[in-house]
Amino acid sequence: MAHIIVTGNEKGGSGKSTTSMHVATALVRMGWRVGALDLDLRQRSMGRYVENRRAFMEREGVTLPCPDYRTLPEIDAASLPPGENPYDYRLSAAVTELEASCDFIMIDCPGSHTRLSQVAHSLADTLITPLNDSFIDFDLLARIDPNTSKVTGPSIYSEMVWSARQLRARAGMKPIDWIVLRNRLGAQQMHNKRKVGAALEQLSKRIGFRVAPGFSERVIFRELFPRGITLLDLKDLGVENLNMSNIAARQELRDLMKELNLPGVEVDF
Repeated sequence: MAHIIVTGNEKGGSGKSTTSMHVATALVRMGWRVGALDLDLRQRSMGRYVENRRAFMEREGVTLPCPDYRTLPEIDAASLPPGENPYDYRLSAAVTELEASCDFIMIDCPGSHTRLSQVAHSLADTLITPLNDSFIDFDLLARIDPNTSKVTGPSIYSEMVWSARQLRARAGMKPIDWIVLRNRLGAQQMHNKRKVGAALEQLSKRIGFRVAPGFSERVIFRELFPRGITLLDLKDLGVENLNMSNIAARQELRDLMKELNLPGVEVDF
C-alpha cells in the first residue's frame, strides 16, 4: 500500500503547500511514484502549484518530474449508502485510485478544521505540521502560561491528532509519525527562538511528535510558485550558479527529506 504523507495544521500561511510540493517533487525526482491531493477545496494552493507547473512546462517546452495530482471525484449524494458521508466517500475513492499506482500519496490539508482534514489525519502514516516559529502559531499545538511559558494543555488541533491516532490504533494500523516543522526560522530574535524551541521540546515529549527545522523565510519560495517550479528544478532550467540563499534553501530541503525518514527513501540530491 502507498505510504500516505499529510501536511496539516489549522492555520493558514505556515507553508503547508510549499512543503507539500517540494517533498512530493523531491520524491518523484528520486524515482518514486507520487500521487497528490489538495483538500482545500476553496483555496487549492497545492492544486494551483501543480497547474502552474503544467502550464510552465507547456509554455517553455520542457519536461519536469511532477506528482500525479488528482481532484476529488464528484459523487451523487443520492447514490451513497444510508449514513455514508459524501466527503469521506470522495476522499476514500481518490486514495484508493492513487494507491493502485503510487508509492507515496501527498495530501495537503486546508488551514482550517474540515471533515476532509479530519479524515485525512486518520489516514496519515507521516504527518507534517509546518509551524511559523512564534508563540502565535505555537498556540495551534498547545496553550501556555504567559508568565512562565510552561505548557498548560493541548490545543484542539493536538486533540484532533490524538483522536486520529486512537482511530488508527483501534483499526490495527501503525502509529502516525508526527513531525512539527519550525518554518521561517530567522537569524534575529534569538531569545524568542530559544523560548519557542524549549516549549516545543517540552510539548513533544507530552504529546508525541518530532521537531525538525523547516524552511527559512526566503524570497525564492514566493518567486517559484507562479511558475510551479521547485528548488530542485533550477539546474534543469539552466540556472547553473545558485546564489547563497538558494543553496541554503536546497540544503534545508535535503535536511527535511532526511528528517522525514520515509520508508525506503535515501536522499540523493
